[in-house]
Amino acid sequence: MHGRPDGLLKATLTLLAGGALAQALPLLLGPWLARLYTPAEFGHYTVFAAVAANIAVVACARYDFALPLARDEAEARDLIALCLRVLLAVSLLCVPVAAVAGYAGWLPAWPWLPFAVGAAGLVQCLTLWSTRAQHFRRLSGSRITHYGGASVVQVAGGVAHLGVTGLVAGPVLAAMAACTWMLHPRPLGGWRALWTTPRAALAAVARRHREFPLLNTPHAFAGALQDTLAVALLVAWTGEASAGFWGLALRYLKAPATLVGGAVSQALYPKLAHAEPDAARRAVRQVMAMLALVAVPLVLVLVLAGPQIFGALFGERWRPAGELARALAPYIGVHFIAAPLAVVTLAWRAQAWALRVALGGQAVFLLSLAAGLHVGGLLAGAWAVSAGMTLYFGAYFWWLATWKEVPHATAA
Repeated sequence: MHGRPDGLLKATLTLLAGGALAQALPLLLGPWLARLYTPAEFGHYTVFAAVAANIAVVACARYDFALPLARDEAEARDLIALCLRVLLAVSLLCVPVAAVAGYAGWLPAWPWLPFAVGAAGLVQCLTLWSTRAQHFRRLSGSRITHYGGASVVQVAGGVAHLGVTGLVAGPVLAAMAACTWMLHPRPLGGWRALWTTPRAALAAVARRHREFPLLNTPHAFAGALQDTLAVALLVAWTGEASAGFWGLALRYLKAPATLVGGAVSQALYPKLAHAEPDAARRAVRQVMAMLALVAVPLVLVLVLAGPQIFGALFGERWRPAGELARALAPYIGVHFIAAPLAVVTLAWRAQAWALRVALGGQAVFLLSLAAGLHVGGLLAGAWAVSAGMTLYFGAYFWWLATWKEVPHATAA
């Protein structure tokens, strides 16, 4: 590993500070956005964002997540060269797919899909590249540009009455700007040289890390598919406005998990990859305890005052999103703890196990939502999700805390 040997706490705090600034603008501009766009427009955007995220999360075939595990700079260079080629191919494949979906009326703002996938995939790839180098200050700057810039562009789109296009363009343009923070350190030979990497080197590194496309790609795709199918269920049962309430609620409820989880996981992953078993177990338990201390007050606030908070901040027409926030509060709490822990099974080479468990969790989520929607509509679906996912994550936390087969540290 390169970069100075910062401790987990220092690295986390550096990323957390940047993440806090990154989330400040979206949170401050949120009430304005809610008045510039209607629930139906947010519903259309929620559909588009779910589809784009579903593709983007696997746009590099998850080879980007192997970067922190690369044994030396040459292997890391070959990995990122492979990632960029896969990302380009996936982005180009999105062009005909988006055209067909747009023509059929399934996907709003469809011409933006290839750009959304490409920008999100590139940010993810460069984030893992900077994580390997432990350039945490650059990662913080990137997060500020990405999340803060997206909201600024969305406000501009709302003022210009661009509708769904304004909501879609914000994250795409901000993601491209965020990438400029992470162009250092340069790979061996520079960025241009990546496109002349020999095919034999690409094939060798692809075989060496084949568990990422074979096991982690379906895992990540299924996780993102959960959100896509959830939105589809909401639109089918309750209409696009309900999808807008759901999208706004989760956008703000998951903001703390994005902020804290991203910072913790980026600091935790390289530490676990190069830690001895006892130290790795101890780090995972400490992270779970730390996150639980933050999650419990968050849940209590949402249960006690969710509708009032959303009504006051976003206007009375968004009060149903606050009712959703109250119902989803237990799920948000356990998700907050679980979000950074996805890197644990990557570092511990337990991706096959993680895939099986994740598929079970996604089945619990979707079946709970469908059952609740069938029995009592939107709020019943949200309460059912909270009940099912609290049980699921409780078991997941216990398994990680008592994990037996932690691998020994890899060579730095």
